[in-house]
Amino acid sequence: MTNIPEITDSHCHLDFPDFEGELPDIVARAAEAGVTRMITICTQLANLARVRVIAEAYDPVFFAAANHPMNVTKSDLASVEELVALADHPKFVGIGETGLDYHYTADTKDLQQASLRIHIEAARQADLPLIIHSRDADTDMVRILTEEHRHGAFSCVLHCFSSGPELARAGLDLGFYLSMSGIAAFPKSQELRDIFAAVPVERILLETDAPYLAPPPHRGRRNEPAFTAHTARVGAELFNMEYADFAAQTQLNFDRLFTKVATWRADA
Repeated sequence: MTNIPEITDSHCHLDFPDFEGELPDIVARAAEAGVTRMITICTQLANLARVRVIAEAYDPVFFAAANHPMNVTKSDLASVEELVALADHPKFVGIGETGLDYHYTADTKDLQQASLRIHIEAARQADLPLIIHSRDADTDMVRILTEEHRHGAFSCVLHCFSSGPELARAGLDLGFYLSMSGIAAFPKSQELRDIFAAVPVERILLETDAPYLAPPPHRGRRNEPAFTAHTARVGAELFNMEYADFAAQTQLNFDRLFTKVATWRADA
């Protein structure tokens, strides 16, 4: 196992019922695949306690939190102060996932945009990376991220990137990172792979979005952090790199963005 290159699953949902009762095995299988760190994402602040408990129970697991754009009507909008206060926890490492999703919930787009701006300000004040979800909302996402960045810089990852080249270019111009999920490994995702191939490898992260979007050869089944390795192999081929070199580069990228995780690891 010591010879397996280390990688990080920068985005998963270990609190979802899909993993109930299996977390020790999930974390162990991740380690066997070289996945030595995971960020589990809270998509509703009402569920924060159970996400935090998971991060506290497993040394390789860190957490982030926000109200997902599809959840903006389920509770009052978070406040900047509420989000910033979460950063007091040593394993709270990012603000997200937040963003815009017009695929099923375009009727709430005004509320989604207001929520997104709150989360951006929290990321600025907490000096933590913003974790962005964007689906069928590229034009508004480019506009808001660009406007807000002019008001004050913030760091960001466009999680599970599967949008068009315009959002990719805008994100790169702002200094953001793009995260490869299992979608990039799907046979019919050549257009997406072409977008990633044009991205500097220094801006690439890896993730599963588990339990969703399992890459081949597990497509159609429950995803889990161990499967990050399959996406990483596709990424290595895409950038014409040896797997170990690509893995090492994504680790450097992750540490540059998620500095609290890097510091935690250095102190461990």
